[in-house]
Amino acid sequence: MKHDYCIIGGGIVGLATAMALQEREPGASLVVLEKEKGLARHQTGHNSGVIHAGIYYQPGSLKAKLCRAGAEATKAFCTENRIPFETCGKLLVATSPTEMERMEALEGRARQNEIEFIRLDRAALNAAEPAVSGLGALLVPATGIVDYAKVCAAMAARIIDRGGTILTGATVTAIREEGDLVRVEAGGETIRAAKLVACAGLQSDRIAELAGVEIEHRIVPFRGEYYTLPASRSQIVRHLIYPIPDPDLPFLGIHLTRTIDGGVTVGPNAVLGFAREGYIKGSVKVGDVLDMATFPGFWRMARHNWRSALSEFGNSVSKPRYLEECRKYCPDLGPADLGRPGAGIRAQAVMRDGTLVHDFLFKKTERMLHVCNAPSPAATSSIPIGRMIVDRLLGTG
Repeated sequence: MKHDYCIIGGGIVGLATAMALQEREPGASLVVLEKEKGLARHQTGHNSGVIHAGIYYQPGSLKAKLCRAGAEATKAFCTENRIPFETCGKLLVATSPTEMERMEALEGRARQNEIEFIRLDRAALNAAEPAVSGLGALLVPATGIVDYAKVCAAMAARIIDRGGTILTGATVTAIREEGDLVRVEAGGETIRAAKLVACAGLQSDRIAELAGVEIEHRIVPFRGEYYTLPASRSQIVRHLIYPIPDPDLPFLGIHLTRTIDGGVTVGPNAVLGFAREGYIKGSVKVGDVLDMATFPGFWRMARHNWRSALSEFGNSVSKPRYLEECRKYCPDLGPADLGRPGAGIRAQAVMRDGTLVHDFLFKKTERMLHVCNAPSPAATSSIPIGRMIVDRLLGTG
């Protein structure tokens, strides 16, 4: 059977793209291929569950616009599908004079991005969060929390209700663009489609190469390691507690995140991973290591970021060091509070010259669009990202 569209990847970006295609072309034949036995098994299912407001992003940038639109769309989708979410707000806490200066710069970004915020001095911060210590903070009321795996389940149900097909356990082994179709071998079946979209996340570079697309990047996995606080400490904060980000570093830093199931996590850090899908600490996959070691861009990136890499590695191997990072703004935490560990893995696209890709990266052929990088906050922004991908695929945006 020939489909109008084939989508590779059953994470939130792939599913949002499928929904957007069905909105654009009701009745179109569509199939989603996912190599795992269930949906949202990787980045989507291992992220922090935050609905971001978009305070960090360059004013006027695509990321800023998509985040604002995405937060509204995500909350509306959750309301429509009766998915629990909470708009609990986020506090960005400054713990030093340098961070106070950075906080002022964030205020400017918030105004330009039209993000509502409230500036708190030390006394107001202490009143809002007695367990949190800092010189001041920005409160962003619109930030929320949700379970994105449940969002994906509702997206999948909608796709199927509209006549789409979702195949799990369908590992893609071959992609060939020929004539008026794209032929895909997956899960022992042959799928034929007029157009293909690949939203393969941690495997996006490999899927592009499998399709014969020339790329100048590789995916480098970064583990985000976190701890879950014990149930007795689940009321330690009312908001999400984030540090003021360092503009010279690519990651936000360790923070306290409330989860929609009533828990609180502490983290994540950002350490180099030695397995793209290795969530257990110490995981190593030889093929993934070789991919990094034989890519010149990896070593160029490493030379530019070795100091922060060593610091993050130190936090990873030393629980006391990790705790000390948390105690900068939550001094009440102790060793016993760092409970059950967990990890997510971020697919970081790195160019041949060692540059970290912080924006969207697409590769397009006549009948294929490969989403090679969908930057954070992709989960928050997934619904408008899906529509943008469809615009690019169909040449309407």
